[in-house]
Amino acid sequence: MNNSPGWASPGSAPSDEPDRGDRDRPDPASAPDDRPGEEASAPPQWSKQQPPAGTWSPPAGVPGPRGRATAGHGPGGQVPGGPPWGGGWAPLPPAAKPGVIPLRPLRVGEILDGALSTLRAHWRTVIGISLAIAVVAQAAITLVTGLWFPESGRTPVLRGESTEAVTEAFRDLGKTLLGSGITSLIGLLATIFATGLLTMIVSRAVLGRPVTAGEAWRDARPRLPRLCGLLFLLTLLLTAVILVCTLPGGIVLALGSAPAGFALGSLGLLAGGAVAIWLWVRFSLAPPALMLEKQGVLASMRRSAKLVRGSWWRVLGIQLLMYVIVGVVAFLVQIPVTLIAFIIDGDTLLSWMSGTADATGWTFLTVLGVGSVIGSALTFPLSAGVTALLYMDQRIRRESLDIELAHAAGLTDYGTPGPTPTVPSQTADGN
Repeated sequence: MNNSPGWASPGSAPSDEPDRGDRDRPDPASAPDDRPGEEASAPPQWSKQQPPAGTWSPPAGVPGPRGRATAGHGPGGQVPGGPPWGGGWAPLPPAAKPGVIPLRPLRVGEILDGALSTLRAHWRTVIGISLAIAVVAQAAITLVTGLWFPESGRTPVLRGESTEAVTEAFRDLGKTLLGSGITSLIGLLATIFATGLLTMIVSRAVLGRPVTAGEAWRDARPRLPRLCGLLFLLTLLLTAVILVCTLPGGIVLALGSAPAGFALGSLGLLAGGAVAIWLWVRFSLAPPALMLEKQGVLASMRRSAKLVRGSWWRVLGIQLLMYVIVGVVAFLVQIPVTLIAFIIDGDTLLSWMSGTADATGWTFLTVLGVGSVIGSALTFPLSAGVTALLYMDQRIRRESLDIELAHAAGLTDYGTPGPTPTVPSQTADGN
């Protein structure tokens, strides 16, 4: 098993036959005489009608390493369609593609295309699951915002310098933070369920197999409690890292040195953010490892760390690109929805910026909720698909998962070396 990223074609090692060089060396006694002016005569037991030299080629389509077909050689040892011997390697045939991705190490565009291809190929199941989860989650968020925390959607405004005004501003801030925490928890639970179910769909789409919402639910349901524990542990770990790094600055600030406390807290926030990002990338492949390998919480975190090792920057770049695309899609959906909400509710942008708009009116919240549902139905499949395919790509690079996937897809000859073609022997009668 190769634990470093890369792609090594099987069969590229030197030959393990020790006497190969002696067998290939021509016999001086049987070699034709190349002296000018004299023709080399064939041995008396050979037929006089022999095929011209250099025109035999092995049969086309012979399976090669990893199930790839090897083309025949033309005159002069040249591969048809490729450069002559000594001029470079001939291009390899395309890899097998039973589903949404080719079974080889993937490029960034192929990972994104695989996620979109899963959405196109199984759009009924994918959109149905995403819509159902988004509707339930957004309905809960709208009810929490509109009923329990009617002031949580407004920015706290200090309307005076008295103690009562300051107390009211801090009370509004506390309500806002509490409401944001509850709605964020609901969104996190929705993301957990969407990730678990959609990861199962992506795993079937890679094999080219259809899947229904019921099948995805049956496959994912036993793993969802552990997935909840994993995401809760990761959130707690990242939050604890940031709090520990900013704690010295808070202590200095509490002791009365505001400039030093602010400076120390800012440095701690930067350091904690850097460590949190490093940990987030290191454990970003733990959810698909937990769902597809049936690992425990800590085992899936160790599995992700092993797969990311040596490819941290690549995983970070792909994940950031995915989040940028998700953010752009959500932003493009939310802009017209927000404008429609303003028009229907009768508020203006100036009243919203000044904090006097009614941010918790049922009409306004309902229209915004519809926009969030549409955005989530489009972004859930993309984020879950990219993470699952990135996990498979890292396993293909390190553990030759492509062979296992090919066998699971029914390509039984994939990854097994084919028969070595041999030159037909000549008999005395020329047949």
